[in-house]
Amino acid sequence: MSRYSISVRLSNMSKEASFILNTVPLSAPESLKIISENDHIFLFWKSLAVKEKSFNESRGYEIHMHDSVTNTTTCLGNTTEYFFKIDNLKLGHNYTFSVQARCLYNEQLCGAPALLLYDELGTGALPSSSKAAKSSDVAAIVVPVLFLLLVAVGVGFIVLFVRHRRLQHSFTAFANSHYNSRLGSAIFSSGDELGDDDEDAPMISGFSDDVPMVIA
Repeated sequence: MSRYSISVRLSNMSKEASFILNTVPLSAPESLKIISENDHIFLFWKSLAVKEKSFNESRGYEIHMHDSVTNTTTCLGNTTEYFFKIDNLKLGHNYTFSVQARCLYNEQLCGAPALLLYDELGTGALPSSSKAAKSSDVAAIVVPVLFLLLVAVGVGFIVLFVRHRRLQHSFTAFANSHYNSRLGSAIFSSGDELGDDDEDAPMISGFSDDVPMVIA
């Protein structure tokens, strides 16, 4: 394969036009995949200009379809985009799609084709790329929900723990404020019993770790 420079000029040499022809074949488009819709499919691929610096986007791409049942290959059309819509597919038929840089000069100097088999139309199933896309969508929904649930449960445990500690501290402080060092017990009196002797007041005796709490 070679690179040619073609020039055309007038006989009087007043004007000249030139054109550079590169006969090096272009590689196949990468990341070719199928996305299935209700009654049609979409082909998607990555731009050749990313890999092939000599590729001009205005050249575009050719899309071909091979039907294994009828053993026929059809050119579906050209596009300068990175996707192509295909409809009117028949149930029970297996198709092979190819995407390549558009051919030049009477179907010559074509780019290498990227091939993709689509054989799940008869079962009504989605192509593997579409299944992967749907699985990713489900995971994108389920994972955040599970994360939020875990956060909510964690916050709930923290709130309960803090409340428990506060109640424990409050009760300890309350008991200490009523502790009678002479009796070695905490005495709790109602408003009516303020004038009574300490011996008749209800009390909680024993705050040792080894002695159970007793309400008298």
